Amino acid sequence: MRILGIDPGLAIVGYSIIDTEKEENILISSGSIQTDKSKTDAERLFEIETDMQTIIDKFQPDEASIEKLFYFKNQKTIIPVAEARGVILSVLQKNSIKISEFTPMEVKQMMTGYGRASKDEVARAVRMSVKYEKLPKLDDTLDSIAIALCHSRNNMILGRI
Repeated sequence: MRILGIDPGLAIVGYSIIDTEKEENILISSGSIQTDKSKTDAERLFEIETDMQTIIDKFQPDEASIEKLFYFKNQKTIIPVAEARGVILSVLQKNSIKISEFTPMEVKQMMTGYGRASKDEVARAVRMSVKYEKLPKLDDTLDSIAIALCHSRNNMILGRI
């Protein structure tokens, strides 16, 4: 099964593609969509939509998982992140890709066994869980891998793989 993991944002969207079979997860690709801050929100959202469609066309994921918003410390960023998330969900739906959503706490719980794990603890769990020579350094991209792995593990628990 090919899973697209997505960490949504207006400035940076982290994405990853993993192939999963039984208990093996292979990172096929990962990266980020980084929008230009000098552009309007509408232009940035359109760029996210276009780039997400390109990723889907190139990698043909079977399913996708995206981080779910449930709490934000910074009130200024919640609406732009929600708008970016809406655009991404729309592109996934348009391509008939099954969508799963996980909160950051659920991802941390699934990856480390502790819902309040640190970024470093999640990064270590990702490194131990996926086959790939060199993992990305950008937090958003690493988070997208954790989100995809969470989806894979959830599927295993539910007996879908």
